[in-house]
Amino acid sequence: MANTNNFLNCTSKKPNTLITNLYFCTFATFLFTLSYFLGLWHNYPTTTVATATVATASNLCFNPTTNFTTTTTSAVPSLTNLEFAAHHNMPDPPPTAARGPHLPPCAWSYYEYTPCEDQKRSLQFPRARLAYRERHCPAAEDVLRCRIPAPYGYKQPLRWPASRDAAWFANAPHKELTVEKKGQNWVRFEGDRFKFPGGGTMFPRGADRYIDDIGKLVNLRDGSIRTAIDTGCGVASFGAYLLSRDILTVSFAPRDTHISQVQFALERGVPALIGILASIRLPYPSRAFDLAHCSRCLIPWGKYEGVYLTEVDRVLRPGGYWILSGPPINYQSHWRGWERTRESLRDEQDEIEDVAKSLCWKKLVQKDDLAVWQKPTNHVHCKLKRKIFKTSRPFCGEAQDPDTAWYTKLDTCLTPLPEVKDIKEISGGGLSKWPKRLTSIPPRIRSESLEGITAEMFTENTRIWKKRVAYYKRLDHQLAERGRYRNLLDMNSYLGGFAAALVDDPVWVMNIVPVEAEINTLGVVYERGLIGTYQNWCEAMSTYPRTYDFIHGDSVFSLYQNRCDMVDILLEMDRILRPEGSVILRDDVDVLTKVKSIADEMQWDVRITDHEEGPYERQKILIAVKEYWTAPPPERNQHSKH
Repeated sequence: MANTNNFLNCTSKKPNTLITNLYFCTFATFLFTLSYFLGLWHNYPTTTVATATVATASNLCFNPTTNFTTTTTSAVPSLTNLEFAAHHNMPDPPPTAARGPHLPPCAWSYYEYTPCEDQKRSLQFPRARLAYRERHCPAAEDVLRCRIPAPYGYKQPLRWPASRDAAWFANAPHKELTVEKKGQNWVRFEGDRFKFPGGGTMFPRGADRYIDDIGKLVNLRDGSIRTAIDTGCGVASFGAYLLSRDILTVSFAPRDTHISQVQFALERGVPALIGILASIRLPYPSRAFDLAHCSRCLIPWGKYEGVYLTEVDRVLRPGGYWILSGPPINYQSHWRGWERTRESLRDEQDEIEDVAKSLCWKKLVQKDDLAVWQKPTNHVHCKLKRKIFKTSRPFCGEAQDPDTAWYTKLDTCLTPLPEVKDIKEISGGGLSKWPKRLTSIPPRIRSESLEGITAEMFTENTRIWKKRVAYYKRLDHQLAERGRYRNLLDMNSYLGGFAAALVDDPVWVMNIVPVEAEINTLGVVYERGLIGTYQNWCEAMSTYPRTYDFIHGDSVFSLYQNRCDMVDILLEMDRILRPEGSVILRDDVDVLTKVKSIADEMQWDVRITDHEEGPYERQKILIAVKEYWTAPPPERNQHSKH
């Protein structure tokens, strides 16, 4: 076979060509080598190193003064003569004034500013039925674009349960209640702190013994009562002492002449909001509370066609209780001390009894200073009585959503309970006893009254949030430290999964369902035995500054895109967050990047980290800590501009 295809095959074994191929390969290799060295010699400059001070690699890193001396031929310029300056220059841009602080501190006098309950602004509104003490938020042009300072000397609150009984004076520097309620054991001032002995106007022996008296009339320990509402709460001692019985209370009172009563409650680590029963609904869904309470809360329950008791009926669950102490209950024993006539007090009690009957409530018992009514478990009997006795209070029409409660006007009509098939059935579905209630399928989901939310989705949501909260605790050591936080806020709670995952920690969570949410799920939150309220985050919350130790938000800023300015929401978060408190937000990475740029301006220590499922998720997690800073000392405050 011819060997024409084996050109340059130096290993061919044919005897006639072996010597020839060896010569050929050797000659080719010589030519290639010669060409290489000629090219290298031609292109490489001749240099001679004259002297050098030898240095090790470690000397280069840690001894920048090490000297090197190098001599070169004239063909290469000396290293010391190398010129690095640019030969073509653009003129510098014209100088501009330095940018001032984007979000500066407010004047020190704003340290207790509550935008939607501002006392000066409230005077512009009607005083009839105390409507001027309701929410009245500033117009867009009046919204502050500054950060609310903490008062000089502000301290982190005492840890729960010590905080229940004491709070630092510097955090809420108002002594008015210590004088006004001196004889009623609300609050005392001692040294550098307030003491809360647990007393109240109608329970001078203390809230604990008062609750024991209620427990003799209503079972408070079997888990059937989990959520409560306290109207006109004072410093919330009633709610504070119910916590030891696993009962979670939403306490509220207006910002009125009793300065700082709600602020005291929050400093104690007790859930509370600024609020009043006046002309609009309370910001809670229907069938939310197991128990409602009024202890000399001074609400005219029998007036205005019973509109206020009708609102209590709306928020009470079927079978729930209303407890009243104070005027006019047991007026026969107290009328002189109340500086009222027996006749006026008797007429007031008759009015309350008539309103309760029109609501189909049953009076269970009146003993000493306590009276207890119970709402029916369904409206079967109520509807029959109306047909027979032709009572005057009509049921609300189908057009009135009983769960809508954001600037919704009060009405005197009776909120109808969901239909039942049997007279013994509980309207809307029965609730499990606590703690089983937390993880049981809520009746609103079980009955499929919330479109698009199934029992399987609820169970999965509970599982997911256990995992997420465990991940949060690895990211934020303050959240992981048991007892470091007490008051928590979830800005977009959905089904309450975040709060449910923290149920074994010594915390409480105010679950917010934004009024802009696609599905109104706050009723589910309450059916789980948790508490919360409605909120539009384009407005300020009805609470004092420095209310919460920790704020959580899931997709809040995505929800409010194109609704209001991100800066305003973040400033409100800064207002209600305590110094050295934490924030965890989860949202799209582009959204969180914008949030971070603003949070940096607010003196938050911010970082963005990966989703718990890994770095490939678009949703990320922002973790921030608000830095500690306060108003200047008093001697400097008097010279500052307000």
